[in-house]
Amino acid sequence: MAERTATIERDTLETQITVSVNLDGTGKARFDTDIPFLDHMLEQVARHGMIDLEVTAKGDLHIDAHHTVEDIGITMGQAFAKAIGNKKGIRRYGHAYVPLDEALSRVVIDFCGRPSLIDTVDYKRSHIGTFDTDLFHEFFQGFVNHAQVSLHLDNLRGRNAHHIAETIFKAFGRTLRMATEHDARMQGILPSTKGAL
Repeated sequence: MAERTATIERDTLETQITVSVNLDGTGKARFDTDIPFLDHMLEQVARHGMIDLEVTAKGDLHIDAHHTVEDIGITMGQAFAKAIGNKKGIRRYGHAYVPLDEALSRVVIDFCGRPSLIDTVDYKRSHIGTFDTDLFHEFFQGFVNHAQVSLHLDNLRGRNAHHIAETIFKAFGRTLRMATEHDARMQGILPSTKGAL
């Protein structure tokens, strides 16, 4: 089986981002973004998705974290799109429910080739520590646009914003794992009746 890995570099006047991904990894993670809470969330994606993930980012954090968080999402989306290749033999769809104490979230994905984000998550407060919770949407929008996926994020209950965010990112990781896994019954087959994804 061919390695499903990719490294993407994105260099703009606002940010310099490098993302490396191995879809068939063991959950190893390394981050250097200067945004500790985002690093914490991305670690959940790697661990629960069993995806090796490395992200380095330098951005205009003296302004705010918006450009850096969005561009990390964009670059991750590009890396996933490259690593997954022609999509033959993958499950294509993934879903997960993840609880954390009082919080419960659901994430569903389709590697369909069409970007669509449905995000109904209310984080209950504007910041978790110094991290602006509005930026979670920007991260996922960047990922969706460049991975070319349909992604639904739903927080079903919860009061603590940290718990809510963590359930979303853990569920996102598990959803990615399910959707990108090879299905033994679909060997060499594209999971679409259209013949294209």
